Amino acid sequence: MITVNNKTFVPFIEAEAIQTRIQELAEQINQEYADKKPLLVVVLNGAFLFAADLMKHLTIPCEITFLRVSSYQGTESTGQLKQILGLSQSVEGRDLIVVEDIVDTGRTLFDLCDQLQQQGPASLTIATLLFKPEALQKPLDLHYVGFSIENRFVLGYGLDYDGLGRNTPNILVLES
Repeated sequence: MITVNNKTFVPFIEAEAIQTRIQELAEQINQEYADKKPLLVVVLNGAFLFAADLMKHLTIPCEITFLRVSSYQGTESTGQLKQILGLSQSVEGRDLIVVEDIVDTGRTLFDLCDQLQQQGPASLTIATLLFKPEALQKPLDLHYVGFSIENRFVLGYGLDYDGLGRNTPNILVLES
């Protein structure tokens, strides 16, 4: 149990389970992209730990790039995509794997993928560590999902509450 900005979070997914699942996802990507050289497009800030651990287990040739978007304020999604730091290279003709920490409403990721599709990639798939099916409001094809979870606010392993709490190895949930 930890407290961040007067909110209490309790254990939800242990670090060992996270690492095991990431290794399984990496094995699936290694098989499905065996003859390709994908570009991992990592959504900052939350997905940086997931992306780093995922990449450690990828044995295929691959590249990584980062972009930063924001749609959260406190514990609520604003529903407004704000692209803060864009891509520094062309994605035209590339096989993209968008790496996200969590998909809840899907609005941010839907808009981001739409923007990426307009740049002409050869393919685009999504890898997310966490998915809240009950919260989804936009149609998304989530090809790689670490964990499907209930619609509760989570913290840790890259996920934050007002910028804090990203540095815990486990994922915690807001105490009800």
